[in-house]
Amino acid sequence: MASSKAALVLENYIGGQFVPCASYLDSYDPSIGEVYCKVPDSGEEEVEAAVKAAQNAFPGWSAKSPQDRSKIVSKLADLIEEDLESFAQAESKDQGKTITFARMVDIPRAIYNFRFFSSSILHQTTESTQMDHMDCMHYTVRTPVGIAGLISPWNLPLYLLTWKIAPAIMCGNTVIAKPSEMTSVTAWMMCKLLDKAGFPPGVVNIIFGHGSKAGDALVSHPKVPLISFTGSTLTGQRIIERSAPFCKKLSLELGGKNPAIIFQDANLDECIPATVRSSFANQGEICLCTSRIFVQRTIYSEFLKRFVEAAKKWKVGSPSDPTTDVGALISKEHLAKVKNYIKKAQEEGARILCGEGKDLLFLHPTDQNGYFMLPTVIADIEDNSCCMQDEIFGPVTCITVFDTEEEVITRANGVKYGLAATVWSSNVGQVHRVAKRLQCGLVWTNCWLIRDLNLPFGGTKASGIGREGAKDSYEFFTESKTITIKH
Repeated sequence: MASSKAALVLENYIGGQFVPCASYLDSYDPSIGEVYCKVPDSGEEEVEAAVKAAQNAFPGWSAKSPQDRSKIVSKLADLIEEDLESFAQAESKDQGKTITFARMVDIPRAIYNFRFFSSSILHQTTESTQMDHMDCMHYTVRTPVGIAGLISPWNLPLYLLTWKIAPAIMCGNTVIAKPSEMTSVTAWMMCKLLDKAGFPPGVVNIIFGHGSKAGDALVSHPKVPLISFTGSTLTGQRIIERSAPFCKKLSLELGGKNPAIIFQDANLDECIPATVRSSFANQGEICLCTSRIFVQRTIYSEFLKRFVEAAKKWKVGSPSDPTTDVGALISKEHLAKVKNYIKKAQEEGARILCGEGKDLLFLHPTDQNGYFMLPTVIADIEDNSCCMQDEIFGPVTCITVFDTEEEVITRANGVKYGLAATVWSSNVGQVHRVAKRLQCGLVWTNCWLIRDLNLPFGGTKASGIGREGAKDSYEFFTESKTITIKH
């Protein structure tokens, strides 16, 4: 284990200043299983200080024109882009994801989040109506809510943190953000750029620490009227309970158990590599990953054979190796949880076609203590199995057979979650029918993870409350006011 003297020590960012904390948490490098970072163990005292800083900054920031705010936000995007490689290296080391994924996905998307919202907010419009017979006209204005409490997860750390910060501040709010205590480094690095970008002190405040302590203090603070959270459904339920006495605005992007439906006329040359990627990208630690694959009977055997062959080609190893496809899972505890699902599947009589419990994992000696796992494919599994019902959040997918369109729609909808789905078919009519009937917030057809940030993002059922995107985020981070003028 690395010594605490060698560890990177983070500090909270409150009111434009880095502020030390009385106690710290250990943060591990998942690829070697050693402590490499100390993260503030913040609580009510730190949150209270951040609330005061955000309150003080709100009048001046909310009074700035959207154009002036846009210049500052765009400058922050430029500064992150200038140091993209350092951010990518830090994200890979902190989270366990491959350096390639951090370089190509996480950090570029974080930069784009700032650029997108710095522009899109400028082009939102409000409503106006006339009542000539009453000599009246009505119009609406939108005003910032106040202090936005933002809580982001560990799987896409800077990517999802900036997805919340960018629209919140562009709408004129000040923010208090809490990244996951397991992946805090890139948020801390971003704080170093805020002053240079031109942010007044207190507009962006970052508090580090456990969700049960720092997060709870933020969610339950009476002067924080809005909470945006991405994470588990269980934590989302807790946030609803804690914020209910204060009638806070909530946006909750929660868990998923996403199906892929492969019809017999699907183009398997495109479908198989895309579905392997949707199952195992970022170690399967993406809420949008595919974890249930329904394949029509006539192509089931061929699909199974080709899918397993493709999955076995994904290289597991050091995240810093640019040829690695699957890095380390986030923690020792999470790795054990994911592996336990494989054991349960075996106990239920399912077949493990490749991966954990089937193949040997060969690692470089320097990676032996890391939290690695082979991409795992499960077949012959019942729909009521925990592996088909629970969000595993790892490199695990289940493949099962179906016969009819009606049958597969019912089975795909047969979970408590409703975040995303993919449909593979050459039949345009079938694509439209199935997409309309799937109980989820997003449906990709013949592709995966292609996003237009103008359009709504979010889930149904236990996958969340509310939507995010250009218009939806603008409406969430502002309050609408109707003004009537009689003339």
